Amino acid sequence: MKIENYIAQLLYRYQCVTVPGFGAFLTEIHSAQLNESTNSFFPPKKSISFNSHLKNNDGLLANHIANAEKTSYGFAVSAIAYEVANWKKTLEENGFISLKNIGEMRLNAEKNIVFTPNDQTNYLASSFGLSPFVSPVVKKELFEKKIQEIHEREPVALFEEEDGKSSNSFLKYAAIFILGLGITGSIGYPLYQNQIAAKTLIVESAVQKKVQNKIQEATFFIQSPLPAVTLSIDSAKVEDTEEKAMPYHIMAGAYRSEQNAKKAYNQLVKDGFKARMLGENKHGLFPVLYGSYATMSEAQKAQKEIQKGENPEAWILIENL
Repeated sequence: MKIENYIAQLLYRYQCVTVPGFGAFLTEIHSAQLNESTNSFFPPKKSISFNSHLKNNDGLLANHIANAEKTSYGFAVSAIAYEVANWKKTLEENGFISLKNIGEMRLNAEKNIVFTPNDQTNYLASSFGLSPFVSPVVKKELFEKKIQEIHEREPVALFEEEDGKSSNSFLKYAAIFILGLGITGSIGYPLYQNQIAAKTLIVESAVQKKVQNKIQEATFFIQSPLPAVTLSIDSAKVEDTEEKAMPYHIMAGAYRSEQNAKKAYNQLVKDGFKARMLGENKHGLFPVLYGSYATMSEAQKAQKEIQKGENPEAWILIENL
């Protein structure tokens, strides 16, 4: 059984997919990027990393395989163990293994696993169908040369002087004409402004009169105050909305027994956590949470504190919004 196919399916939905007895594949969301040197644009994506220290079975992969293959949970656990044994044997003999659409693993000199992710697959569902592209260089048009040519042109003479007398006569008549225009403008423009102001007052008065009439008509038809409106609020819906507003959960564990899940929940409450216990999921497990958060940054901050002092294997579950 090629369990890497099922691992790849879970990476689209979860931040952490643990392979019992081998390690965990972790995802991290990166925003869109621009490479200015090559004018290349890259869409938002999920990058994959590997942690060989997270080996405990959280039931996620086994339950997914059991449901997909329509088999029992125990058989799925055995199939995973068999595949992990083959991976370790291949690593010892060949020094590397390749997992389809996930990446490649090699052993270094210290016999530690070095993981190289497959960059061709983007596990961020919201970026489905988006691919990198290269934009052509946008060049600015330069007008300095044309502007310089315009400045270098000589001014055009409107009239060519034949003698000093004719030039002076023309300047005299031009001055008289410009003076006449100035006097006409200084007298005519105020008269025009007064006419506009008078017409504006007439229009405003007419508009105000119509508005007052409409107000009186509206007031006449209001005979009694409107009845009070009573709104009922469903508290269950409010609580459900508040839970959906916090889709980032820090997992403490998932138990097949509801009784064990309640014990773990009660212990977390005693330890001071704002713990929560979810109902049975489709895998037949009862998840127990250290807490839920509204943003990814808040969840990551709390996760680091929990990993330091409480549980180094605590991971974040992102609920579908």
